[in-house]
Amino acid sequence: MVLMSVLAWTRPGVVNWNLTTSLPPGAHLAMLTMLTTAIGVGWGISWVTWASDYSRFVPRSVPSKSVFWYSYVGMFVPTVWLGILGATIASTTLDTDPAKMVSAVFGGPVSILVLLMVLHGPIATNILNVYSAALAALSAGLKLSRFWLTVIVGVAGYLVTLYFIFAPSFAKAFDHWMISLLLWMSPWAGVVLADFFIKRKGKIEVAELYRSPETSAYGDINCAGMIAFFAGLVAGWLVQDGLVEALQGPISINLLGGADLSWLFGIGVAGLVYLALGKFATSPSSVVASSAGR
Repeated sequence: MVLMSVLAWTRPGVVNWNLTTSLPPGAHLAMLTMLTTAIGVGWGISWVTWASDYSRFVPRSVPSKSVFWYSYVGMFVPTVWLGILGATIASTTLDTDPAKMVSAVFGGPVSILVLLMVLHGPIATNILNVYSAALAALSAGLKLSRFWLTVIVGVAGYLVTLYFIFAPSFAKAFDHWMISLLLWMSPWAGVVLADFFIKRKGKIEVAELYRSPETSAYGDINCAGMIAFFAGLVAGWLVQDGLVEALQGPISINLLGGADLSWLFGIGVAGLVYLALGKFATSPSSVVASSAGR
């Protein structure tokens, strides 16, 4: 990262420091804020389960604050740094393919070194993905060994990667994928956050999560959670904008000028509906984690 930054920010012609926007100042600030927030929320939600995968291997003697801050800073700094570096490099090219952009900007042997470094990221990331996929399959009750689950996930990931590579536009195909993830992850997060922090005050009986639905205090399917999830899904779609035409909501397109607030409405509506339905629930022991986290 240091090498990329030095090469990009010190060589002439790599970054257009005088680049300006044609948008008015207010609209420019609004679009930058919404885009950055959507990326940040999507990143955080999509990796929220990674926290438990990481912390379960940390000794109990380590203070919780240390676990949080080292993880937070270790993720925040390189992510923001890379975002700033990418934005500055993109100021001189219209190509949205990261590999092509790196090759065009750095060129020659340097681009090979940079691409090798970038290659390490997906490898490290997908190690966690394969591991988490195995845990999710076990939670869902699939009777498969971890070896075959790893093989299945690896093949599926490889096929998706091939689709991205041979797609007419890498950026468009990748945007389609991210939009589809954020649309359902936002209401899911809204229900989980409302259930854990507001309804249960941060207290969960872990042992009950591993009992059979017939004997667990949390039961089987949380109907209030499912209803709230679908309500948030619809609300998010109404204010979503993306390259996928079917996922372009009428409110975003017709009233918001293409601004995408799907993450905000998805989380907010799902969480509020869940809490509202909880007022009428006959059993206080139902929990959305029974369908989303086990």
